Amino acid sequence: MQDSLGHKVFGVVAQVAAETGVKAYVVGGYVRDIFLKRPSKDVDYTVIGDGIDFAQAVAKKLGDNSDVHVFKNFGTAMIKNEDWDIEFVGARKESYQSESRKPLVSPGSFEDDLSRRDFTINTLAISMNADDYGQLIDFYNGMQDLNDGIIKTPLAPGITFSDDPLRMMRAIRFASQLNFTLHPETLQGIKDNAHRIEIVSMERVSDEINKIILSPKPSVGFSLLFDTGLLQLVFPEMALLHGVETIDGLSHKDNFYHTIQVLDNLCRESDDIWLRWAAILHDIAKPQTKRFYKGEGWTFHGHEDKGARMVKGIFKRLRLPLNEKMKFVEKMVQLHLRPIVLSQEIVTDSAVRRLIFDAGEDIFSLLKLCRADITTKNEFKVNKFIQNLKVVEDKIRDVEERDKIRNWQPPIDGIEIMELFGIGAGREIGVLKNALREAILDGVIKNEYQEGLEFIITKGAEIGLKPKA
Repeated sequence: MQDSLGHKVFGVVAQVAAETGVKAYVVGGYVRDIFLKRPSKDVDYTVIGDGIDFAQAVAKKLGDNSDVHVFKNFGTAMIKNEDWDIEFVGARKESYQSESRKPLVSPGSFEDDLSRRDFTINTLAISMNADDYGQLIDFYNGMQDLNDGIIKTPLAPGITFSDDPLRMMRAIRFASQLNFTLHPETLQGIKDNAHRIEIVSMERVSDEINKIILSPKPSVGFSLLFDTGLLQLVFPEMALLHGVETIDGLSHKDNFYHTIQVLDNLCRESDDIWLRWAAILHDIAKPQTKRFYKGEGWTFHGHEDKGARMVKGIFKRLRLPLNEKMKFVEKMVQLHLRPIVLSQEIVTDSAVRRLIFDAGEDIFSLLKLCRADITTKNEFKVNKFIQNLKVVEDKIRDVEERDKIRNWQPPIDGIEIMELFGIGAGREIGVLKNALREAILDGVIKNEYQEGLEFIITKGAEIGLKPKA
């Protein structure tokens, strides 16, 4: 039977607390999310005693093959029940050394335990004890900050952030996820301690960046990362996009604010984190390719090529996956100008085939990125760009339906060519395969076996090859 708090474990915890005389409280994010009406299946309990012993007693009563995972070094235990993660820890206090964000832990009071938490909205607790079951405990005015949409530290920000610098990233992530505001002292505390982020592993930093990227309006988080100086330390390539230069009265746009607007635009169309990464990186090479020409103004020629080449280095440093996800981002950065250029020209079947061939299965993700890349405030221009892109998209659908280029496989492969002419592997095979591909993309022949075969025989004859008898 479920407790009114959402899971039967709450009733079981209350029962164990009553039987053992050990005080127990639900604390932190689960309590916060009750009031934010956000679904959660991740519950943290603080007990005034041994958290591991308490967890084992709870698991025994829960049954249901509830496994207890014990972490003795941290004095914590985790129960996985159905799809819920339920963690228990004894109340404790912490102290830190300057070179590490790993605390020295010792037993403490319940108030000690709440004070060590990152933000007031995460210090909220609910009693699981018979004398005041279900009562909200709020030592640090967390409910007021929750109602006001404020991110604030329970202790002085300098202590909170210097002790565990990852909390600076978490503060900004919560602001971005919840559309909350950083308390002025909290904001200043991040600026004062930004340099401390260097002791945090890049994996943990990137995890917070990804959560910001997945928030409803990531520009909130990235603006705060820049304003506090954290972005310059953890993602300097993006920080370099900031700023406007003017020569002879001609200025270029601020590519940082353009980028985060593109990201926000894309978030209304897609929750794919890797497409969102492509939005972040689509103009990443503009600082390196920026040039000014008298009479012409500012140019960023080749920024899509250089940007695509920068992706791997950025992913490697940020400890992001160096796999097909990275290759997808590279492809999106490389191709992000192509549909826009096509929309400004007469859209030929040949050009569309080549775009489909290069983008493959990701062609419509690319179009989403292109639509998001329209950030002009001129409504006439916006409508014109959107209409032109719609023409390109309709042409893509038409050509793809006729020519089946998106999952293109040559109608005649290398093995068939060797068998046709009775030859082994060599340069001629590559020449013929390339010629066949170009002929199909240019519309010289259809993407069909018989036309492909006739083309290969004709092209083979030009380089001295004859079909074997």
